[in-house]
Amino acid sequence: MIRRTLGLLALSLLAACGKAPESSSPAPQTAAETPSSGSLHVLATSDLKDLEPLAAQIKSATGVDVQFRFGGTMESTQEVLSGDSAGKPKPDVAWFANAKYLLSDAAGQGKVKVQEKIMLSPIAVGVSKSDAARNGWDKPDAKLTWADIARAARQGKLQYALSNPATSNQGFMALLGVVAAAGGKGEALSAADVDRGAIADFLKGYRIVGDNSTYLAEQFIKGQGTRANAFINYESWLLTLNASGKLREPLHLIYPFEGVSTADYPFMLLNDARRADYLKVVDYLKGDAAQLWLARQTLRRPMRAELAAQVADILPARGFQVELPFSPDRQLADGLIDAYLNEFRKPIASTFVLDTSGSMQGQRREQLVEAIHYLAGADHSLTGRVAKLTNRERLWFLPFSDKPRAPVPFEIPAGSKVAKGVLPQVDTDAKLAELQRVRDAADALKMAGGTALYDAVLAGLQHMLEERKRNPDYQYSVVAFTDGKNTAGRKLEDFKRAYEQLPEDVRGIPVFMVLFGEAGEADLKELVNITGGRVFDARKTPLYAVFKDIRAYQ
Repeated sequence: MIRRTLGLLALSLLAACGKAPESSSPAPQTAAETPSSGSLHVLATSDLKDLEPLAAQIKSATGVDVQFRFGGTMESTQEVLSGDSAGKPKPDVAWFANAKYLLSDAAGQGKVKVQEKIMLSPIAVGVSKSDAARNGWDKPDAKLTWADIARAARQGKLQYALSNPATSNQGFMALLGVVAAAGGKGEALSAADVDRGAIADFLKGYRIVGDNSTYLAEQFIKGQGTRANAFINYESWLLTLNASGKLREPLHLIYPFEGVSTADYPFMLLNDARRADYLKVVDYLKGDAAQLWLARQTLRRPMRAELAAQVADILPARGFQVELPFSPDRQLADGLIDAYLNEFRKPIASTFVLDTSGSMQGQRREQLVEAIHYLAGADHSLTGRVAKLTNRERLWFLPFSDKPRAPVPFEIPAGSKVAKGVLPQVDTDAKLAELQRVRDAADALKMAGGTALYDAVLAGLQHMLEERKRNPDYQYSVVAFTDGKNTAGRKLEDFKRAYEQLPEDVRGIPVFMVLFGEAGEADLKELVNITGGRVFDARKTPLYAVFKDIRAYQ
């Protein structure tokens, strides 16, 4: 039985095997006590982007110039562990929703010199008010569990938006909550105990996938009542959505009865040479002014009860909220992520629209081929596992120059069947052979001619629509790569008119655009706004890293 506690400490992907030391409350300091040596670089996860205004307040109060840089959970964790910042300023501090995955082995513990928890926000299930009422979920005595959530998803009563469980903390914790509830073992849960049926039930309701809360919120606002009726995320994000006035109807927040994970947002020192500035910033962040600002502006809970009482009018009563304990078994986390990617999630089907115009010759072609090799390779890093082509995946290369050419198909075979539990995946010989075919096709790309971008994107969408008619049980998308402005075929306005003539269900096929070279950024952003996708700027990020980002949205 899952142990019921009233703890406030959040557990993330795993309970830590060890932990970095936590600083005691630092004595107040003034900006003059220890001079700053340049900016204090803070690597923060993308769900903390709403804290950017704090930088000016911190500098005014402490004299420390804080520079934020934001990234996904897995990507940022990988950067801290590897020490590779890809040419960007090395972080002095990391600020994550929580750090249990980072601190789950000796390598992570050695990177973090000291940490302080700053604020709190539990995971919740936000359900459209009318659906919550229809199902009786809004009654004061309703005690919904993760098992109830999974059952509602299986029955079609719950269709939700959730960040990718393989790349984000809140997505993984929702999935692990279902597993922990079904297993009933709490901290003793192992990879072999995982109830595969519970995972399958829960994921039947997964409708809107994304890598960060901002994108998910945008897509949920567009699709509330049609694509999805629920949003699983941190309480603060759900309350912010309710306050935004952008929803068709408010969300009723459900905190599963057997337990949730609470983000505690540790502020972690990585560069010990900046300890003095770190302590000044921590002192400010844990002070009354910053704690109340965080609560009122971001709807995250203060750490101290006396401050929480001052903002009780804007935050739901916390009540008896159980904190989920989870096993320190690393194989459980790795096996669950691999099982999600390769077995349980709706398999991916995507058309890669590849610019093979003459301007792609040389270094740009090399970058594109290298990125495809990465996609079909064997990178065992945290981010590499997410980027790699997964079991059951279907992929088409659609090269284009003056006009689009015929799609070239690939299909990654299913893995070995597992009867019980979850295990990290091992590539079969059949999968390795198909991955080699993908790499060979990339090597054979020839560059010549002009750029019929909009014709090619439209052809990719039409191809995906036809494939979806034949195989509806896949998740479809179009990913287009181009280095130049459109020079042949349809213009953007022509594309928009043609897009409007496509069947209504084309709205469920996002188009992701990869921008590099001289591509017209404004036009590409307009295109993805129409098609529900996103632009990735490969001029500022290596193309292989762009692939990692795209995969998190599929």
